Amino acid sequence: MSVAGTSVAGTSAAGPGAAEPRELRREIGPGSATVLVIANMIGSGIFTTSGFILAELGSPQALLLCWLLGGLFALAGALCYGELGAMLPHAGGEYAYLREAFGPLPAFLSGWVSLIVGFSAPIAAAAIAFATYLLGGAGEPWLVLGPAARPWLTLSAVTVLACAAVVLLSLVHIHSLRLGQGVQNGLTAFKLGFIVVFIAAGLALGRGDLGHLDLALPDAGASGGGFAVALIFVSFAYSGWNAAAYVGAEIRRPGRNLPLALILGTLVVMLLYLLLNLVYVYALPPAAMDGMLEIGTGAATALFGPGVGTLVGLAIALGLLSVMSAMIMAGPRVYFAMARDGVFFRRFGSVHAERRTPVQAIVLQALIAIGMILGAAYDALLIYIGFTLTLSSLLTVAGLLRLRRRQPGWARPYRTFGYPLTPLLFIGGSLWILLYTLASRPVVGLYGLGTLLLGAILYRLLQSIVNAKASHYVLR
Repeated sequence: MSVAGTSVAGTSAAGPGAAEPRELRREIGPGSATVLVIANMIGSGIFTTSGFILAELGSPQALLLCWLLGGLFALAGALCYGELGAMLPHAGGEYAYLREAFGPLPAFLSGWVSLIVGFSAPIAAAAIAFATYLLGGAGEPWLVLGPAARPWLTLSAVTVLACAAVVLLSLVHIHSLRLGQGVQNGLTAFKLGFIVVFIAAGLALGRGDLGHLDLALPDAGASGGGFAVALIFVSFAYSGWNAAAYVGAEIRRPGRNLPLALILGTLVVMLLYLLLNLVYVYALPPAAMDGMLEIGTGAATALFGPGVGTLVGLAIALGLLSVMSAMIMAGPRVYFAMARDGVFFRRFGSVHAERRTPVQAIVLQALIAIGMILGAAYDALLIYIGFTLTLSSLLTVAGLLRLRRRQPGWARPYRTFGYPLTPLLFIGGSLWILLYTLASRPVVGLYGLGTLLLGAILYRLLQSIVNAKASHYVLR
């Protein structure tokens, strides 16, 4: 569906190789695209979930195995997205791929989920985590409006600082792609440098014991359900492996560089995650790790003392800015692509005449994130964020299988390694996670279905508006 007078950011009848609108420039090289993937992946999950995973699995060895399997699962997704991104190097990620595979409605719902669950909610959560770490705690709020159980407006030092961080980073990405890349690369370089130093210093100089690997919690022995819960945590920590797909219209030589960034970025993060968890196990015995939230700070304190633990907490806070920046950069490209196709409000498909950035889409995302920060509504969204994003990725990889059958003649500069086993394994693993989530937390399914239903209603409403405008245009 398109609007008269509006160019479409998709493909023409000539297939996926047709000319892309030139409003977004191809300025992102393979290094920056890889950095974007790494920055999106390394967030709060790796510094908060290992204690809960150990509680489910019972032993450090099972913990490391779970992180390895989660990394291989993410790598399988990256291998599949690599083919889709090389074949369809457009803005929007899943939206662009589902549009070609299944049509406009599933594509729109994917973009709708990205707007609410995929980017705005995690940006809000990361911003609040950043502010809390930086200020050394949540502190007392200045103003609370609404019921105590779920206030609809909270003003505090944390929420104000979190909002300021969202505004500042959004302005950076509004200014220009070049400045956004530079800030993104710098923040990610700091985060990677900190993690590498922490791993090396922890294993070489820290006061730990590798004998912790042979210990276990009482009554250790993970059940299938416990392993599924652990993989949900791990999948959340690995989310972001598809980040480069969202800026496909801005990557140079996308047929080569886009799959390279997805695969290389995922491999780097998988290695870092395994080494970080080895440091955690080296620093803390299972009994100390069990259920620990601030695992990074706890491990640093055990290895080097409380002073260094505080410094590590501050470094984690700064590292969260990299996550926010990466999501602020990637997310608006989805809404831009939807608007260019005429399935979202037209203004969000515009770019600044001089800066050539999707300003309106960036502002929309920032406003939603700020609303979640001030209203504390993001916590409800985080309950089902993993469920909805897993569903979106599952459908996208299923779209790869469909396009292989329906469009065998389309140019594929990169083909998925291990096809069709790789996408089938990814789909099977996703279904397992989804089904277990529904069985253990049925409210998640209701939230997800409600979100999709609201998106479908909005799609039909927008379609009616566009059709009415098109009819008026023809009559004139």
